[in-house]
Amino acid sequence: MPILSTFLASERSRVYLTSVIKEFRVLANTVQAKKRARQAEKHRQHNASMRSMLRTYVKRVIKAIDSGDKAKAESEYQTAVPVIDRMARKGLIHANKAARHKSRLTHHIRDMQA
Repeated sequence: MPILSTFLASERSRVYLTSVIKEFRVLANTVQAKKRARQAEKHRQHNASMRSMLRTYVKRVIKAIDSGDKAKAESEYQTAVPVIDRMARKGLIHANKAARHKSRLTHHIRDMQA
């Protein structure tokens, strides 16, 4: 397989190689199994996007806390809480994890100097 050996030249190529290999790996044989595989990939990408959004909102609060601006931290926290709750309600994260995030952020904001 000379094609595979040429792709292994650099790190960037390795990423491409794994995507090429995944295309040839067909596990589903039936029509419905192929459809479920397509749906699973679509759901995985959507969940990854939602998880990234959740992390972004939490990071905004943390950044505001680190800057020392209590008003901004409270404002960012108020925008992050509905997102955290929504992700827990949808099952993207566990309800206890959502509560833990909110609790820890609240304590950090409360401990800030006004």
